[in-house]
Amino acid sequence: MGLLRTLFWFALFVFFTFCFVVLFEYGPNDFVPGFQKEFQRVTNFVQEAAHPAKKKADDAKR
Repeated sequence: MGLLRTLFWFALFVFFTFCFVVLFEYGPNDFVPGFQKEFQRVTNFVQEAAHPAKKKADDAKR
């Protein structure tokens, strides 16, 4: 039960930290579009980190 509570608080911390960064970066007027843009940027980063692009055979020889 303690692990579940710790994971919950960590997820909450990450979410509110992300919201603070977006609010600081874009301001209260552009918060929603900024949130969507930064969330897309984070998801693209995670997807690229999970599945790195394969190098071409020519690049590997150099």
